[in-house]
Amino acid sequence: MNTTRPAQSTDRLAVIATLSLLLQRLEASKVAVDADQYRTVVQRLTEALTDVTSDARLHALLDAHPAAAELYENLRYEHAGLCRLPLERSMATEAQARELIERAARGDSAAARD
Repeated sequence: MNTTRPAQSTDRLAVIATLSLLLQRLEASKVAVDADQYRTVVQRLTEALTDVTSDARLHALLDAHPAAAELYENLRYEHAGLCRLPLERSMATEAQARELIERAARGDSAAARD
């Protein structure tokens, strides 16, 4: 029997959403987090994100969970670079960093306040 699968399983996205929420909570925790628990969550989320289809639903989920978005971007870095960060923001951030480094190298006291 030849059946067509939906582009993205709702169950798979539910797993990614649950793990993303858990990772976000671990990242934001004010108390120490067990390293094994953190590692397990990251490993499982990595597995779930490895061959997921990049679509609007996934990106909406990642927009709501910055820690998962960072992991997703790191997994794709080799092929796509900083694929979730708008180019203009990346360039502006790089320019600000370069300016701050140059000011610090000159001994500009205002650089220490930035």
